[in-house]
Amino acid sequence: MMEETRMQQSVPKVGIVMGSDSDMPVMAKAADILEELGVPYEMAIISAHREPDVFYEYAGKAEEKGFKVIIAGAGMAAHLPGMCAAIFPMPVIGIPMHTASLGGRDSLYSIVQMPSGIPVATVAINGGANAALLAAKILATSDGELLKRLKEYSAGLKEQVEQKDARLQRDGYKAYLESQKKG
Repeated sequence: MMEETRMQQSVPKVGIVMGSDSDMPVMAKAADILEELGVPYEMAIISAHREPDVFYEYAGKAEEKGFKVIIAGAGMAAHLPGMCAAIFPMPVIGIPMHTASLGGRDSLYSIVQMPSGIPVATVAINGGANAALLAAKILATSDGELLKRLKEYSAGLKEQVEQKDARLQRDGYKAYLESQKKG
């Protein structure tokens, strides 16, 4: 909790915005990755449809606040990422949310099919972690320390896979599967 407070009190480089609190579990994954990498962010719930005035102020002042990237999650019509990209002059990463009606394909298509001139980088449905990693990689183009932390993060992922394979080779697949069921 202390780390979260520190990240949010620093000058934010990334804005994390969602249209509904139902998006919070996915957006929290983005916040967790940014915290792990030491990237300050600000998180908000703003509905582009229900409070357009608040949304326009948020997107319009994002650059002035110091944001370099916005991560915007939305479901169904998913206008939030595209509208951020229409107003905010720097990169926007859209996270399509899983929906009950179409499994998130509606959100994905809405975000990825932006008109020419208004690009939105789009990650997988519910791809909060990858959105944060992409934001960090964008920021790392001009931040050597962050690039170093990203390389360490990737090395950690490699090590996790190597450890899992070593356990598989040692114990065999049946014991491996059984241990996964227990833990």
